[in-house]
Amino acid sequence: MVEINESRTWRRIAANAILCSGVLFSVAAIAADDPEPGKSFRDCALCPEMMVVGAGSFIMGSDERHANERPAHEVSIAKPFAIGKYEITFDEWQAYLDDGGCSTRPDDHKWGRERRPVMNVTHAEAVGYAAWLALKIGKVYRLPSEAEWEYAARAGTETAFWWGDEAGVNRANCRDCGSEWSKKSSGPVGSFAPNPWDLFDTSGNVWEWVADCWNPTHDGAPQDGSVRLDGECRNRVMRDGSWYYFSKNARSAWRWKNDARVKSYGIGLRVLRELD
Repeated sequence: MVEINESRTWRRIAANAILCSGVLFSVAAIAADDPEPGKSFRDCALCPEMMVVGAGSFIMGSDERHANERPAHEVSIAKPFAIGKYEITFDEWQAYLDDGGCSTRPDDHKWGRERRPVMNVTHAEAVGYAAWLALKIGKVYRLPSEAEWEYAARAGTETAFWWGDEAGVNRANCRDCGSEWSKKSSGPVGSFAPNPWDLFDTSGNVWEWVADCWNPTHDGAPQDGSVRLDGECRNRVMRDGSWYYFSKNARSAWRWKNDARVKSYGIGLRVLRELD
């Protein structure tokens, strides 16, 4: 088995992505000092707000529902990391485009932009956004691994959703969640209560691209929270569920795939920053 240095890999991706338009980014930024777990920070005025998540262990997946969530297994996260408090918004994506980012302007389907989660971006474009932040700030920004994402989404809970085993009413934006946006559109980020680690929309609103290649089960998955780069890499993992899909797809353990080239009104992203 080949050992992969994730930080080095993502720095290389950042360098390649940042040069795709032939433009050097014009806006300088200085990385914030790394705060303690439970604290938030921004590395620049137009950078996403990040929450620091402490190290720890959790049970990933579930043996109770669907084959692709099995087997439930322990994952240990050795180091704290920071993850987006919210899904990346159209405003944050526009800052990337204004600074020379290599992407077209994503379609908002006339639902509104600003604080709505950006959507209609491919997996490569999501990686490109994180790469822009990485080069701009001088820190490793990337898409989270599937394990890191679930660890943050669960926030120490073991129930189907972070708030319990039943979806309830108006707790999230999904097809049968009873919100004002359900089955109609995405909603502004932060419209519902955060999970215990102060992260918003970890159930519903839009699917979120993560870094991993698709595997139909958790058999052979890393136990250290690292990105899984074996399997069907043309298809990438999505987590979170969306406004269009039923609440079962917004459970913490639920996972699904999509072709990495797909643009959809139901898929966005959340970024992770490694800490020193």
